[in-house]
Parts: sequence; C-alpha cells; structure tokens
Amino acid sequence: MIEGRPDELHQQFDEVWGNPRGWRAATIVNHTRIGLLFLLTGLGFFIFGGLLAMLIRAQLALPDQAFMDADTYNQVFTMHGTVMMFLFAVPMMEGLAVYLIPKMLGARDLVFPRLSALGYWCYLFGGLILAASLFLELAPDAGWFMYTPLSSLPYSPGVNSDFWLLGITFVEISAVTAAVELVVAILRARAPGMTLQRMPLYAWYILTMAMMIVLGFPPLILGSILLELERAAGMAFFDVARGGDPILWQHLFWLFGHPEVYIIFLPAAGLVSTMLPVFARRPIVGYRWVVVAVLTTGFISFALWVHHMFTVGIPHLAQAFFSAASMLVAIPTGVQVFSWLATLWLGRPVYHVPMLWLFGFLVIFVAGGLTGVMLALVPFNWQVHDTQFVVAHLHYVLVGGMFFPLVAAVYYWLPHFSGRMPSPRLGRWGFWLVFGGFNLTFLVMHWTGLLGMPRRAYTYAPGLGWDTPNLVSSIGSFIMAIGIATVLVDVLLHFRFGVRAAPNPWHADTLEWATRLPPTAYNFISLPSVDSRYPLWDRPDLVKEMARGEQGLAAIAHGRRETWGTDAVTGEVREIIHLPGNTWLPFAVALVLSAVCIGLLVKAYAVASVAIVAAAILVLRWSWENGAYEEGGTAVPISAGDPPLHWRTHNGPGRWGMGVTLLADGALYAALLFGWFYLWTVAPQWQMPAQSPLDARGMLANALLLSAATLWLRRVLAALRRGSDKGLRGQLAAIAALGLLQSAHLLWLTYASDLAPKATAHDAVIAVVLGYALFHCVLAGVATGLQAWRAHYGYVDRAAPYEPIVLGQLWYYNFGVVWSAYVALVLFPSTWGGG
Repeated sequence: MIEGRPDELHQQFDEVWGNPRGWRAATIVNHTRIGLLFLLTGLGFFIFGGLLAMLIRAQLALPDQAFMDADTYNQVFTMHGTVMMFLFAVPMMEGLAVYLIPKMLGARDLVFPRLSALGYWCYLFGGLILAASLFLELAPDAGWFMYTPLSSLPYSPGVNSDFWLLGITFVEISAVTAAVELVVAILRARAPGMTLQRMPLYAWYILTMAMMIVLGFPPLILGSILLELERAAGMAFFDVARGGDPILWQHLFWLFGHPEVYIIFLPAAGLVSTMLPVFARRPIVGYRWVVVAVLTTGFISFALWVHHMFTVGIPHLAQAFFSAASMLVAIPTGVQVFSWLATLWLGRPVYHVPMLWLFGFLVIFVAGGLTGVMLALVPFNWQVHDTQFVVAHLHYVLVGGMFFPLVAAVYYWLPHFSGRMPSPRLGRWGFWLVFGGFNLTFLVMHWTGLLGMPRRAYTYAPGLGWDTPNLVSSIGSFIMAIGIATVLVDVLLHFRFGVRAAPNPWHADTLEWATRLPPTAYNFISLPSVDSRYPLWDRPDLVKEMARGEQGLAAIAHGRRETWGTDAVTGEVREIIHLPGNTWLPFAVALVLSAVCIGLLVKAYAVASVAIVAAAILVLRWSWENGAYEEGGTAVPISAGDPPLHWRTHNGPGRWGMGVTLLADGALYAALLFGWFYLWTVAPQWQMPAQSPLDARGMLANALLLSAATLWLRRVLAALRRGSDKGLRGQLAAIAALGLLQSAHLLWLTYASDLAPKATAHDAVIAVVLGYALFHCVLAGVATGLQAWRAHYGYVDRAAPYEPIVLGQLWYYNFGVVWSAYVALVLFPSTWGGG
C-alpha cells in the first residue's frame, strides 16, 4: 500500500461522485442525498399534519365549540389523515430505506439512481399541490378514504376531491418507483458473499414492504383514475343508476388500505429488529423465524381488506373468512414480539435513549394489536364501527407501530447524519412527554368510542357523557405535541452543540457504520466481501481495510460510477453495475408531470396535453442514455479480471427492474379486470347490452397481429443471446412498425365500437381496458423503434444486447394483456350471457 493513497483515492472518488451545490443541487441523484431529502420533506409534512391534529383536538375539547365550522373541520380532518398516511408515514419509511439500504448491503448506491430522484420530486410536487388546496380553501373534505358517492360529483361538486385524486396519484408514483428501486437493489446489489441468509433483517423487512407496495398501491391508483374519469369526463363506474357500484371504490381502496397498515408497520419493525440486538449486545433470537414471520405477515395482509367492510352488507361466509384471517395475522406478529423479548432476556441490554422509544413501541403496539383482535370479531366490530374506538385503535397501531420506532431510529442514526451525538437529557424528557401525552389522548378515546361518540363528527351536544373524556384527550394531545417539540429541539441543537461521535458509536454489526460520519457520496472507497451475518462484529478490521482501499472495486480512473451486481440468492458477483451521474432529467420530468396535474385540475386540457408530450420527449431522452452512449466513461475498458459491465450481459438490473415494474402494472390491470367481473356479478343495476359493441373478429385479428410481432422479437432476442446481431437494426425497425400498425388497428377498433362510456358502466370499463392496452402497445412500438435507432449508432449489438432483452418483457406483457382482454371482453360475455 502506497502511503497517502487512500486520501488520493477519496479525492478521485469525490471528483466522480461529488454533489454539486447551489441550483445544480436539483441534479443530484445520489441515494444518500435523495434519502435525506425524503426524510426532511416528510418531517415538514409531519409538522403540517400535526398542526392539523391540534386544530381537531381544539375543536373537540368542549361541546358545541365554534372554533371551526363543519366545512372547515371536514377539510382539516381529511387533510390530517391524508398527510399523515400518504405524505409522512410511507415516504419517511421509504426515504430511510433509500438512505440506509445500499450502505447496509455494502453498495455505493441504489441500482436506478435517477428513478430515486424522480420519485422524490414527484413526492415533493404532488405533496405541495395537495397541501396548497387547504390554503386555497379547496381541500378535499370526504375523508382520507374518499368513499363514493360522498366524493362523487353530485355530492362534492368543487375541485376538492380532484385535488386528492390527482395529488395522491402523483405521490403514489413516487412510492411505486422507490419500491421498484428497493426490490431490485436488495436482490441484485448486495456485497459479495452476502447470501440471502446473511442479509440484514432490515433488508428483509424492506424487501417485503417494497413488494407489498408494488402489489398493493396499484388498486388505489386505478380507483383514483376511475373516480377522476367519472368526475371529469362523466364516465360511469360508481354510479348505481348507470350500472356502477360505490362499493367497488371501497374494495379498490381497502385492497390498498389494509396492506398499507403493514407497509407502514413492517419497516418500523425492521428498525426494531436492527436496533434492539445492538443494545441487547447479542444477535437476535430466531433470525430465520423472524424472516418467515415477516414474509407471512406480508402475504396475509392482502387477505384482510374486507374486515374494513363488515358493515356494508357482504355475505356472512365472507365475513367469517376475513374475520379468521384478521386474527391469523396476530401469529406472525407475535413471533416477532417474542423474538424481541427473548433477545432482551438473553442479552445484556444497555439503556440509551433509543431503547426508551423501543420500550414505548412494545407497550403501545401490543395494546393496539389487542384492540385489533377485538375489531376482527364481527359482532364487536358492528358495535364500534365508525366510532372513536376505531380512531383510538388506528393511532395505537400506527403511532405505536411506526412513530415510536422511527424516533428511536432518528436517535440511533443521528451520528450518521451529523457526525454528532444528541443530548440524553432532552431525549428522555421528549420521550416521557410523548408517551404520557399519547396514552392520555388515545387510551381515553377508546372509552369515548364505547360511549358511542361517532368519528368525523365536528362537534357534539353537552350531557352525552363525552365532555370529560374529550377534554382529557385534548389535554393529552397538547402534552404529546410539547414532547414532539422537545425532540425536534434536541435534534436541531445537536447539530451545533452535540459532541463528536466516535466511529460506530453504538458498536453495531451492520455495514452502514463502516462509512465516514457523515458518509461520502460513494459510501465506501472499496466494497467489502461478507462471510457472516454480523460483519462488523465478526471482522473488526474490515472497516480499516475498506477505508484503505483494500477491498473490491477501488479503481475510479475510468470516470464511471460503479457498484457490484451480485446473484440474487448466493451473493456471487455477476457484473459491474454502471450507474448514471447527476442529471436534470428526473427533476424536469417531475416538473412537467406536475404541470399535467395542475392543467387537469384547472381543466386547462391543452396545457396538460402539451405537458404530456413534453414528458414523453424527456422520457425518450432518458431512455437514450441507458446502457452504452458517448458520455459516462463507457468507452474505457474494465480492469483485467473484473466481470463485465451490466449492459454487456443478458441479465442486468434493468431486466429485474422491468420485471418488478410490470408486476405493479399487472396488479393495476388485475384490479381493472376485478372491477369488470365485480360489477358484472354484484352491481345492482348492471346493464348488459343485447349485442356487444366490440368487433369480435377485429379483436381476434388484433391479438394475432400482436402475437406475430412478439414472436418475431422473441426470435431476434434468441439470436442476440447466441451472439448473432445479423440484420438487428432492420428487424427491430420492422417489429416497431408492426407494433404501431397493431396499435393503430386497436385505436380504430375502439373508435368503431361506438362505445357509450358516459351512459353505462359496462361501456366505461371496456373503454378503459382498451385504452390501457393501447397505451402499452404504443409504448412498446415506440421503444422498439428507439432501439433500432440505437442499433444504427452501434450502442446495441451482440456485444451490448441488454436493452432489447429488457424491452422484450414489455412485449410479453402486452401479449398477456391483449389476449386476456379478448377473453374477458369478448369470449366471456358471449359464453355467459350478454353481448
């Protein structure tokens, strides 16, 4: 080792990975900066949502209060729930994961950094649009669940509900992009030797959470699109008179809404499983059992959505099934709780401030779980449904299950963010104020609910027995607010007055503590290999070896940003993932998408259309910079003995990213087909025409045309895998032309079908299915044309076959969409009556 070389290496890495300042900071795509932006923005929305909570409790403190009128109260409580669920809880958990996961896995960044940046900007712009509605006195007022018909146009004629539908859809894009990013990074960018069984437990939790977002959020996105189409374009989905059903909205919402609770809880439990063994001074008890419990919880959570709908009149058999499933989820949750208790029992715990918050979590979350079991019992649920009891249960689960572990995590990782230690005294004061205030507020609220006080009521008459418990709850809420303010003051002061943190100040076992404090943009100057589940406990010298550049991938003279790409199961190195540098593209795309959102809100459809075209052009430019191109050091060869760059392989991270994205896309399409069959079988006035408006032969011909193009592309991809690129450019161009011809035919079929989507839900659903298929077919055709163009420039050939292979998955997906649409819309109606 040459003396001084580590410093020289750090300087060289800074030149390639460094973050610009000033207005160019908007170009940063690095996960550390993006994760911090997520956390800071989430904190801002948390304070905003907390202030709204204080307004609610001030209004309910005394009977017959005139502090707010009913309309204002409806907007405030709708925004409180919306902000806390969509703009605080999920983004905070994803932001912390974006910050921590690469460091824990021994990587330099996530695998799609530009996607992370796009997700953040969509979150910020969507959140600001939503928050602005309150200051314009146009905030949504139908509750954070936006039940129809209350949120439908006849009962909510302003733009209030439109703010919610467009803003939340915009924010959901952020959540899904971050989830795709995290799934692929966890599976494909771990340190060499980090098998699945050696992966930190936090990564298991985040992997499960991210997959739940991928599958759970699309039904809500679909519901929001359908409701907005009904409100803005007059299409019928939830209107009973036209064959729709408002209960369809509840199904789509709770298909998202119940997994959402676990999407919030699981990453918080992952924080507990990470911190608690560190303070217990021993590995967690039952690592494998905890992993199984986490996966089981994620699976079962999708079977519980109907337990929010016990009172809407669903059959008793269904109620019994979902009641049992609701109680079943207590088993894997109990496994985790007993694992934590056993770890404490067998360890030698040390009691720092984060441990106080972890104890608070255990007490409050277990209490919330018990009331959850009570609510899973159908007769009890009928009694307390839509009362303050449910509000209390919700806060015990979410605040106890998410907020307390989050604050523990803030104290635990503060040295990582600042390089300094917080004040133990202020930390303890903050905890006890929050713990006491929380229980004073919500423990009493259980009693208020049992006394029959409904939720969402903006005031109440005196003498009903609700006066004293409401006053106590309001006093408790203000005590809790003082506690939170104390924590925030402590965090702010520690940046100036906190003592310098030692390296790895808690003596933790995971790799994020092997970085500098605070970390550099590239995390590690050399990437570690791992041979145990607790690398920093088992190899204390690993940190110094990494800092001296003695581990892997320490070269940077080529000018590329790189990290290892590893096998999803074994952790063996497969390729070098070439990461993109800073760019304006994510910021610009999000900005243009926000223009689309605002254009739709103010009904300036010309502006929205222009913005959509601009967004498409930007995305094509983004796609052009994938893989090999003139910039980014792609021409510099790799070092001798290193694996190939990912775009010279057949199985790089992009292929995984496309696969996971199509899973989310497929979840949305499956929800759409669910809506079709649900309305058919359940809607009270479903109107089936005697003759189907679709041309059955034309639909069959269209599906065959797409099949021909897909099979042709399949042959081209097989040849590329064999190392042949003969006629590649021409074949890709011809396939693109064939795909666009099929798209034009589908457009003509839609136009010629004479659908009346404003008249019946039947035609409205068909129109959406055809529109969905058309969008994807056009996308595949255009993207294939782009690949032909890139082949012309020599960026795609047998030496760089990666991009057409990634694109091939979209063609296979479209094949499934068009044929399933043919079966659902043509064959099924002709077989089962109607059309």
